[in-house]
Amino acid sequence: MTFRTCTATSTSATTSWRSWPARPSVGPSAARWQVSNRVAHVFVLGIDPGLSRCGYGAVRQGRRPTAEAAGVLTTPAEMDRALRLAELQSDVRSLITELKPDVVAVERVLFQRNAATAMSVGQAVGVVLAESASAGCDVVEYSPNEVKEAVAGWGGADKQEIAEMVRVLLGLGELLHPADAADAVAVALCHLARMGPPAAASRR
Repeated sequence: MTFRTCTATSTSATTSWRSWPARPSVGPSAARWQVSNRVAHVFVLGIDPGLSRCGYGAVRQGRRPTAEAAGVLTTPAEMDRALRLAELQSDVRSLITELKPDVVAVERVLFQRNAATAMSVGQAVGVVLAESASAGCDVVEYSPNEVKEAVAGWGGADKQEIAEMVRVLLGLGELLHPADAADAVAVALCHLARMGPPAAASRR
């Protein structure tokens, strides 16, 4: 299995490939995934939104979930906010065009202590939702607690526990980095865990 980790900025984009050894999934969530494996081969793009760093992770459901791409989209802090949002919009559009997901699953931002951060993250979420809908993808949102519950089994899981369960569910030999990408993969896994039977899956 191969992950593509891509970090894009307004001035440059770098892409690197890394192979991860596959192994059987084990752990407390294994039974849940045995059930969800009955769904069709749906391809989900998970998004951990942010203006400075926007994580993404593309997971395909088959006999077991497999991640096909994961990485982070970035915009430079010194750039005007409107231009940063435009850059993020362009990057998200390119990502969707390249990956062609059936569904885009976005983590819903519920609370931020810093008002400026809350505004920028909220604007980034709006860009992702609008661009995904414009591309014709089904769009869903999940709260952080919903993602934690679906992936780790309880809503109080911390980032390390989420990263470990992402590793286990995908059969990776080590944790997926960076953390933003692992969080985005967790959002995609959350949607797959909550999916109904094949008839309810997206058809594109």
